[in-house]
Parts: sequence; structure tokens; C-alpha cells
Amino acid sequence: MDTLTVRDIDVNDKRVLVRVDFNVPLNVDGDITDDGRIRASIPTIEYLVERGAKVILMSHMGRPDGRITPSLSLKVTADRLSRLMRHPVSFIDACIGSSVEQAVGQLKSGDILLLENLRFRPEEESNDQEFSDYLARLGEVFVDDAFGTAHRSHASIVGVTRHLPAVAGLLLEKELNSLGHILQNPARPFCVLFGGAKITDKVKLLENVMDKVDTILVGGGMAATFLKANNYEVGKSIVDENLELAAKIMAKANKYNIKLLLPRDVIVTGDLTPEAKGVCMPVEKIPPLGRIVDIGLLTINLFTKELERCRTVFWNGPMG
Repeated sequence: MDTLTVRDIDVNDKRVLVRVDFNVPLNVDGDITDDGRIRASIPTIEYLVERGAKVILMSHMGRPDGRITPSLSLKVTADRLSRLMRHPVSFIDACIGSSVEQAVGQLKSGDILLLENLRFRPEEESNDQEFSDYLARLGEVFVDDAFGTAHRSHASIVGVTRHLPAVAGLLLEKELNSLGHILQNPARPFCVLFGGAKITDKVKLLENVMDKVDTILVGGGMAATFLKANNYEVGKSIVDENLELAAKIMAKANKYNIKLLLPRDVIVTGDLTPEAKGVCMPVEKIPPLGRIVDIGLLTINLFTKELERCRTVFWNGPMG
């Protein structure tokens, strides 16, 4: 891989702005239920700390829609990171302003500071130029280690690179190398398993693997869009606005003789509250007020059998 990484730069006594992905799941009490993403960022952070960097971490969590939402504060992730690393991690409940500038100015070599949830500011997702410029002024070099959000055209991912030297973190390097190997020379049969909600996030990847993939399995929020494009009624399920993309992908799969499997049954609920009860039903019987929230047991068995025969599996996005 030709991408520059943290290994290629001198970070000693420099303010290093690091985009991590601390978008971890929380339970109703606000406790972290899976800290895998935090753990995945530690090698890069440790690398920087050991070399005397002043580490400034920034991330998002959830979808607060540009508003301060206490239940989505990153404070809980700072505490978990500190415990995992056995190293102090400072947290500040803002990502811009004089308090942030003061906290950054007080950093010493080897210190770690985590800023508050970037999506508390609407400028983050709109890739606002002034906001990008402000974030960039906090650091002297930028490290992108948020593979899961690397495709987003947001201020903390794309905007800051216009103002700072930018390199990849160790996690991003690892993921890019793995992805490159899979896309260039996958062991066949090769299966791509797609979940999540947005089809637009997957189109570029699909275009790159259409001549190599043998099977595409579709679940998660995307399933409703594909089912809708295949003339099924999906009730109140979330359907991607780019419905025609699903139809194009199915047409391409047919053209290249790729097996594309959609759910045969799904878990449906009447609302999206934590108390809602899900019912497993065939995709032909989704009621007008039903919402698809997961794949069903028949589909799980169908997908499992398909995956068992494959030698390479690329999985992107959750099934439910």
C-alpha cells in the first residue's frame, strides 16, 4: 500500500489530531455494550503516546442531528479507553471554543485528550469549511484511523485534510491492506454480505467486485430497499431514497451471473422502541404498519449454508 502512515512521520512533541471511530453501542443505562471499536484504536494511540505525541482524539457517536444530546456524550468512551490503556485520558465536553483551545494548549508529550461528540455540531456532517479549518488548527498533523467512517465527506474526515498533512493510522492501514487483498485476488467462491441502511455507501465497492464475486447476500436496513425494488410491500420500513440503485445492482448481478439472495423472512415490529416485540414472518406478509428490524430464521439458515461453501467472505454492515 502506497498510503503514508503514522510510521512515516515524526510526531515527537507535536499535536496530533486523530479521527477515531468511537461510535459504540450503548444500553438504556448508557453503558457500553461492545468496546471493540475502542480497542481497535489502541495500537495507533499507543504508538503516538510512546513517541511523545500530544494526542487529540475526535469522534462521533450516534445521530444527534447537530444538537447536544447528553445520552450520546463521548465521556463514557474516554473512561473506557483510559481503563483499557491504563493511561489517563482527558475529556472535554466541547469540540470547539476557548475551553478546547486551552485544554489543547496545556497538553504535554504523551498526553491524550478526547473532544466531545463532533456530531453535536451540524457543521461536522455538512463538511463546513470554517469548522474544518478550526479543527485543523488544533493539530499539527492529522491521522485518520476511522475506517468505518472513512467514506464520509465530513469535516473531521475530509475537511481537515485540506489544512493539515494527513496520514493513515495503524487500524486504517490494516483494513486497507486486507480490503485490497480481497478485492484484487479473492479465493473463490467469494461472497459479499451487505447490511446497514444506505445503498449509496456500498455502490463503489460493488462496482469493484462485480467481476470477482460469486454471491451477494443482502440483509439489514438495505433489505427493505431491495425488497421494495423487487415489488414487495415493506410497510413502514426505512427505504433508501436511491431505490433505483437497488434495481441496478440486481440487474448487474443478473448480467454477471451472480447469485443475489434477499431475505425470505424477516423480523417485523410495529415501532422502534426498546420494548417493541418482533415477529418473524415471510417477506410476502409484511403488514402495512410493519417495520423490518432483522432477518428471520429461514434467512439465517439460507445465508449460513451459502457462507459455508465460500472461501472468502466480505461482510459490510449489520444484519439487524
